[in-house]
Amino acid sequence: MIVRSFKEIEGTDRHIKSESGTWESKRIVLAKEKVGFSVHETILYANTETSMWYANHIEAVVCTEGEAELTDRETGKTYTITPGTMYLLNGHERHTLKVKEKDFRCICVFNPPVTGREDHDENGVYPLLTEPEEV
Repeated sequence: MIVRSFKEIEGTDRHIKSESGTWESKRIVLAKEKVGFSVHETILYANTETSMWYANHIEAVVCTEGEAELTDRETGKTYTITPGTMYLLNGHERHTLKVKEKDFRCICVFNPPVTGREDHDENGVYPLLTEPEEV
């Protein structure tokens, strides 16, 4: 059994701040836990826009605080995401999240799980990283 809090991973190697400066993520469950998914609390900063494309992952996102406009760049359709709203990127959709005037906080689940070392590349993609096998 694993029990840990987001508070206790602040400032550790599980607390990632993006090179773009638009978000930070506390990765509470990672690939090294070997459970088949990862879980993160992510904060996208107020008045920012982040374009992403999880070509290698499926992501489910549940908003817990704030408001953002989600644009599916494949279709052009936009959605308003508010607390209690979930979106699932089950088709590897290219998408953009434009955060309103308050930080946008969400819980994210990834499959396959991330290792904790990922950041978006120039296309908004997380590379597919794996953990080394234990000997």
